[in-house]
Order: sequence, then structure tokens, then C-alpha cells
Amino acid sequence: MTADVEPSRLQPQVLPLFADRTPRVVDSDEAFGDKAAEVPGPDTAGLPAPTQRVIVGDARKIDLPDASVDLIVTSPPYWKKRDYGHADQIGLEDTPQGFVSSIMDCFQEWRRLLRPTGSIFLNVGDTYYKRSLMGIPGRIEAAAMDNGWLVRNRIIWAKEKGQGMPEPAKNRLANRHEYIIHFSPRTNYYYDLFGYSAEYGNGANPGDVWTMGLDRNMGAHLAPYPRELVRRAIVLACPPTVCTTCGVPPERVVARTARLDPSRPQAKRAMQLAVEKGLTEAHIAAIQATGVSDAGKALSFQTGTGRNSKSVQTLAREAKEALGGYFREFTFAKKITTGWTSCGHEGRTRGVVLDPFMGTGTTLQVALQTGRDAIGVDLNPIAPEVG
Repeated sequence: MTADVEPSRLQPQVLPLFADRTPRVVDSDEAFGDKAAEVPGPDTAGLPAPTQRVIVGDARKIDLPDASVDLIVTSPPYWKKRDYGHADQIGLEDTPQGFVSSIMDCFQEWRRLLRPTGSIFLNVGDTYYKRSLMGIPGRIEAAAMDNGWLVRNRIIWAKEKGQGMPEPAKNRLANRHEYIIHFSPRTNYYYDLFGYSAEYGNGANPGDVWTMGLDRNMGAHLAPYPRELVRRAIVLACPPTVCTTCGVPPERVVARTARLDPSRPQAKRAMQLAVEKGLTEAHIAAIQATGVSDAGKALSFQTGTGRNSKSVQTLAREAKEALGGYFREFTFAKKITTGWTSCGHEGRTRGVVLDPFMGTGTTLQVALQTGRDAIGVDLNPIAPEVG
């Protein structure tokens, strides 16, 4: 879940390694090994295989019940780019304002379909018209905000070197990026940043630039729409399962271990010093509670004032004296999944991904591959192949 506006429903968790506060000396094989095991994702055993449904229809009026979709991943027709030959198509409006109005009609319908924890990833490019960029992505963002949506990210899809449409213009640079805008109608949307960073790397928060190649399709729907784009969105924002009673998805419970990366010389030396100096599990926990300063983020070690207790401060100071400059290494210890939250109900179903402009069905294919149910809508759908 997002946590920058309201607190997460997760309760603070402490690994068994640190649950006992008796002063026991850290053993390198135990504390820095694989004692604490990763807990796999929510159990899907017994659930039917992921399903696919294709609806012939308009993205502005979809024959689906309220609150039935967990994530919308889609790429609507870009303004003034192509005529798909359908009287109800979106994309050939006379003005940018008319195009944005059509997209907002879609958003109104999509708000109805999203579960309370649902959100949208919208891939949209800009258009040159009368020798000027029209600012289509920004216009959509502004209109969505005016209609009560949150713009959570403007992700840059940076196309791999040499890829992109040919550019005949000689007095401007070729466009080699598009936008993937993350919208949500509420603050408490499902978001698994930990799972995403574990899969795609580059730190705890990999950032808002996605470098991806094109998946070209030269059929009736010309759409270089990368499978990786869809997969990233699903990993981030579509729960594997949701409760059939209340619609709440399980959330990942993450806790820090004492494990460091032994391939890093600084981390290896920190582990050696911890053993040599006889540091206890409580010392390591105190380091992680205080961080580099005593700002303190581990609430389970803090007093009611929001600061770490004096005993934790003392342990942290002792660890600082023993480790010197290697103290901070333990603030980067590996985090693992220790469990998943439960709403208390037993029934569950797979998460649902919707693409209201399905085209050749790329979104549906990736949703099925990742274990989610898939729904596609299009005025002229091309049945996707599962693979």
C-alpha cells in the first residue's frame, strides 16, 4: 500500500532473530546466514487457472460489475495518429481538448470498475500538430486531477537505443520516449514496491525511468507495446489474490534481517567485527532502529515520544564504538518477506487486470502469465494468443 498520505494497515514486525532481547553474542553462521527464510506469495493452491475474457465494446461503457477490477493497464489510441475505421473510436477528435474529454469519459467508467485498492497505468504519447507538441500527457493529468484523481507517477518509458518511429524532421530531436502515468482514485491503492525492487533491482526504490525495447506488431493494430511494461505495472500494483468477501488483498509483511552482502568488502568487514567484538542480537537491532542518526524508524524499539529508548541508544552507541565506520553497514541489511496480512476471511480469488483498449491482447497475455485473470475490451478486438 502507499504510505505517504495515510499509515499502512500493517503492524510493525520483528524477525524471530531479534525477538529475544537477552544479550546473546551474534554467531556469523546464524545471524549472517539463511536462518530467516523468505515466505512465498499468497497461496493460490486450489484456485482455478487464470481466466481470459474479451468484450466487444466501448471503453467508456463496459459490461462489468462495480468494483470488479484490481488494475487497469492500457494504451489508448494517441490523438491524430491513426484511423481505426470505427464510428465510435477515440483518437480523431477535432481538438486536444476533445480527445482529453473522451479519455475522461473513460476514467469515469473505470472509477466504477476499480476495487477500492485499484489503480490505472496509462501509456500515452504526445502528438505534434501544426509544428507544435500538444502536451497531451499533461492535459490528461490536469483533467484527471480536476476530476479527483491522484497522479502518483509520470514514468518515462525510455526506448532502447535505435528504437522508435522514423523522424523526418530536420529541426528537432527524434522522440525516443513515452509516458506511463499512474493514476489512482484513492490514497490506499495496492502497491508492492518491495516485490518490484526485488525483481527489477537498482535499490529499494528503482525509480521512474523504465528502459525497454519495443514489441512490434504489424497487424491491424500497430502497437509497439512492450510486455515488460505490462509486467512491471502488474508486479507493482495488481495483487495476486483478493478476498471474495471484502475485496481486500493480502499485503506483504517485510522485516529486516542481519544479513549483509558478503561480496561487498565493507559489509564483510562489518560482519567480521560484529563477531570479533561480541556484539549481541540486540546491538544489531539497535543499529537498525536508530539508523545512521537517532532519527529512529523502527517503532517497535521507540518510546511514546517517537524516539528510541535509552537502552536502545546505549546499545547503538556500544555498537558504534565496536564497528566504527562500519556501523552503517547494518542499516543496509537485507529485508525479506516474513508473511502476508489476512483480512480474516477464507475465500479468495485471483487479481483481475483490465485493458479497455486491448488491441492485440498484450496486456491479457502478460496478466495470464503472471497468474491474474485478464479482461480485454475493444471495438475491434483481435483475440489474443496465450503464451
